[in-house]
Amino acid sequence: MTRIIAVVNQKGGVGKTTTAVNLAAALAEAKRRVLLVDFDPQGNATMAAGIDKRTAKPTGCEVLLDEAPIERAIVATPARFDLLPGSRDLTAAEIKLMDMLARESRLKEQLAKLGERYHTILIDCPPSLHLLTVNALTAAHGVLIPVQCEYFALEGLTSLLDTVKAVRTRLNPQLEIDGILRTMYDVRNNLGNDVSAQLAKHFGDKLLRSVIPRNIRLAEAPSHGQPINLYDRESRGAIAYFGLAGELLRRDRVVSAAATAAAANVEVREVVAESTAAPASASETAPPSIASLLVR
Repeated sequence: MTRIIAVVNQKGGVGKTTTAVNLAAALAEAKRRVLLVDFDPQGNATMAAGIDKRTAKPTGCEVLLDEAPIERAIVATPARFDLLPGSRDLTAAEIKLMDMLARESRLKEQLAKLGERYHTILIDCPPSLHLLTVNALTAAHGVLIPVQCEYFALEGLTSLLDTVKAVRTRLNPQLEIDGILRTMYDVRNNLGNDVSAQLAKHFGDKLLRSVIPRNIRLAEAPSHGQPINLYDRESRGAIAYFGLAGELLRRDRVVSAAATAAAANVEVREVVAESTAAPASASETAPPSIASLLVR
């Protein structure tokens, strides 16, 4: 089954696009079929993946407005994951969507056309909580929230969690938080350590164990149009994203195993219930007589 994950934080500059691109590349190296949807009008994920947003046509804008099939817009990247490119046209698409029916579900409808083609679909969301982000949350199974370990990051989380709750209530009951990811982390920074401790206290096991450090190679990679695993796979940043991919895959396996066990338990209970049910009376089990059939 395809797992759709929205990478969301309405606060800019927290490593959201960096996470989306490098997680996609790390999952692809783990032999997962991955699609990255660049849903940010800035198109930074498209450029960081090695695709020129100025020449990529069609893009997510045309797909969202039903002006092009999604299969024709998807392109392969050098890092072996597929990409639905983004561009500034997405801003115009968001305005046009305002007057459309079921405007919050447009992306979900388009991704459904791909069936089980991918193991994982990552959606890089814009730094806002407007209609594009709501579309991503409506389409997603889970939310990955990159958080920079600074004071104002905690304030922004409240609004985001309220939005997730509202979307879960009104549009997407299956939406859940896959994890909160600490980014640009500097262990020498006392404030960063304090914020990290607060996140652990308030979110418990939703706080991922993986931590993305401040790393100059991570900052340089997008300017070369490469994910970190292609630019410098020995860097601390690359190792951190490989670790993040591994942690998410392990969590998926645990969830899948639990769901399978729960389904098996339900089947066992049903069988036991049937076997212990009161036997039918003779009148209920006897075949109908010819006379009764004729009467019918």
